[in-house]
Amino acid sequence: MNDAAVHRVTDPADAEELASVAAATFPLACPPSTTAEAAAAFTALHLTAEKFRDHLTADDRDVFAARDDTGAVIGYCLLIHADPTADDVRTAIPERPVCELSKMYVLPGHHGARVSHALMAAAVAAARDAGAVTLWLGVNQENVRAQKFYRKTGFEVAGEKTFDVGGRIEHDFVMRLPLT
Repeated sequence: MNDAAVHRVTDPADAEELASVAAATFPLACPPSTTAEAAAAFTALHLTAEKFRDHLTADDRDVFAARDDTGAVIGYCLLIHADPTADDVRTAIPERPVCELSKMYVLPGHHGARVSHALMAAAVAAARDAGAVTLWLGVNQENVRAQKFYRKTGFEVAGEKTFDVGGRIEHDFVMRLPLT
């Protein structure tokens, strides 16, 4: 897998496949205490084909997909070109302009194949091209694997925030990557 296998997705027809990958991967990022019902509720509200069509047609968002040799989506990330709205994130990330790496997921059969690295490279390049001085993200405090990856790619913990997963309040680290 190299960076050439990652492309910006703009066709709303890809929304169904992206939603399918999202539904398969989101529960993997949740802490063990998250119930299947809570993860399913979050997925039904935020990771639907309709939501992905909205992301794909929004001017302030980029969706990148990694595809295997058959063209199937094996991972994706969502970049939001906007200032944070939550007070705890604005406090942790005071610089402007910024981009948020809102979602970054890879199907389990492709973990360790550098798919995440290729997606991250695409997100960082797009954030820089947009003039962002910082790229930030939220990651569950119990998701040690993801934190390790983000640290390896240069992110550092800048603060904390809460995240609602199907009515359950989870605790995330806010991580930042300076782009300048």
